[in-house]
Formats: sequence, C-alpha cells, structure tokens
Amino acid sequence: MILRTQFTGLLCCAVVVCLTVCSAIAATPAEYKQRVESARMSVEEMLSDLDESDTELEREIVADIRKDVPPTETISWPGGSVETDNRWLETMLNDLLERRETKPRTDLLINISERLLAVAESADNLAKAVESSRSKDEDKQKLAEILRREEYQKPEVREESLFQKWWREFTEWLSRVFPKPSLEPGTPSSFGSLQFGLQILIFAIVIALVGFLLYRFLPAIRGRLGSKTKKTNGDRVILGERIGVDQSANDLFSEAEQLARDGDLRAAIRKGYIALLCDLSDRKLVRLARHKTNRDYLRDVRKNEAVFENMRGMTTKFEANWYGLRPAEQNDWEDFRSGYRKTIEEAR
Repeated sequence: MILRTQFTGLLCCAVVVCLTVCSAIAATPAEYKQRVESARMSVEEMLSDLDESDTELEREIVADIRKDVPPTETISWPGGSVETDNRWLETMLNDLLERRETKPRTDLLINISERLLAVAESADNLAKAVESSRSKDEDKQKLAEILRREEYQKPEVREESLFQKWWREFTEWLSRVFPKPSLEPGTPSSFGSLQFGLQILIFAIVIALVGFLLYRFLPAIRGRLGSKTKKTNGDRVILGERIGVDQSANDLFSEAEQLARDGDLRAAIRKGYIALLCDLSDRKLVRLARHKTNRDYLRDVRKNEAVFENMRGMTTKFEANWYGLRPAEQNDWEDFRSGYRKTIEEAR
C-alpha cells in the first residue's frame, strides 16, 4: 500500500513537470500578444519618465521587456505553430542602454513602441484567426496572409553576391597561378626575397590592369544601363502596388470610391490609403520607396503633429480592415473617407 502511494505521488510529479515544460516551450497567440503589450507599456513608461530616468530602474525594466519578448520563441495553436523573430528588439535595447543623450533615446523608444504595437496587432489578428469559426479554406487563407508578415519570417540566410563570388574565384585563381613560396632549408634568403618581390610586382600589374579596364569601360556600361532604367522608372510602387506615372492622388481616390460603390469596401480602403500616400508624396511630406511599409510612411510625417495624428488613425483603420479577419462595413469606409479628407486638409 505504501509503495503504491509513493508510486502515485511520483507519477503526479512527473505529469506536473511535463506540463510545466510544455507550457514553457510554446505560447498561444493570445499569451504572446499580452506579453508584447506589457512590454510596450513598459517602453511607454520609460518614455514618459525619460527626463528623470534612474539607470538601475531602467535596466530592470529592460530585463522585464527582454523576458516578455525574447529574440525567438514558438507560438503554437491547435493545428499549427510558428517561430517568431524579434532580435531587432535586443539590438535596440542594447543601443538604448549605451546612449545617454535625450534625443536619440527618445527616437529609439518611439521606434520600439511602434514596432511592438505592430507585433501586438499581428498577434491579435493571429489569435482571432485561430478562434474564428469560419470555413477551413478561408481560415487557411487568412492565416497564411498573417504568417507572411515580417515578424513571423525566419531570418534569411545571406547568400554570396555575384561580385563576392567573382572576387573569391579571382583570388583563388591568383593563389593557384602564384602560390606562396615554400623555401626548403638551406635555400638562399636572397632568392626567396626575389621571388616574393616578383609576385608583388605581378599582383600590382594585374590590379592596375583591372583598374584600367574598369575606368575605361564601366562608365559606358553604366550609361547604357542608366538610360534603360530611366525609361522604366516613371512608375511608382506603393505598398507593393504599381502606380502609373500619369495617375494622380485624385485618380486613385476616385478608383477607391468606385470600389466602394461596387461593394468591395476592403479594396476601397486599401486604394484610398495608397491615394493618401501619393498625395502626401506630392506635398513633399513623405518619400515613396518600394521597400517602405505603412509604419515607415507614418514615421515620415512625425514632425507634422496634426498630419501625424490624423494619419495614425488612418493607418490603424487601414491595418484593421486590410489585415483583419472581419469583413469591412459601410461605416468603416465612411470613417476612412472622412479621415482622408481631414488629413489632406491638415497637409495643405
């Protein structure tokens, strides 16, 4: 009887340990979102007390943030899992601890807060997608759209560039053609010095020849490539959508209103947001670039407080309707259109 009781106790302990280990290995999307939001609140607290910051307290807060949002962790749910990549946060926190100037620290904290907000919204979308009762096909499509976002992508392995490959093959060829001298004992030192000097001379001649060829022919090649590029650079790419050189912001917003009349409110909000960015670019408030995200454009207008506040609301509406799982409704479009006009008025 005593042995049976001891065995039962050990079995219960083993089960508890297994459950504890499993819970530590992976978190649910909802738990991950809660910790990201907690970390963002800590960042906002540091930002509000920046002028009266205590170094020791600051290090404790940074340690809590690192605990809440580790560089990588597994997010799992019934039927799937994903590996996060938040190593950018560790880099920014290290930079924050090293800096003492108020302006760079303020910019760092604002940047961290905005990126944590985007990660929390993405985790919220993921949690809603998991809990949604829609059809399996639609769930898979929405989940795939969310999982394509940057924070859920594994870091790409940097491959060797074409120039690096050429340079490596060139240096290997030189090493084969002109191997280092292996002098045997008893060889006169003057002979080794002469051989080494000849190798240096040959290297110099080869480098001079390559430099002359680059100087002679590179401008002509660059001119031809440049002329071809100029012919195709008239179009603009905004959030992955190519906009013709002859399309204005008004044209784009007219297309958005037509999409809204046709009932495609989600596409109308996206087109309206692109029209907003195009209009702000015409007013020199943002600089369009193929690689930029909506959060990058929002940071561009931070110096204009009125435009920044309006555009932040527009960005939130755009993300909720474009990346969210719920269908856009008529009042979503009406609110977006009103915000668009207000933002344009503030930008004048």
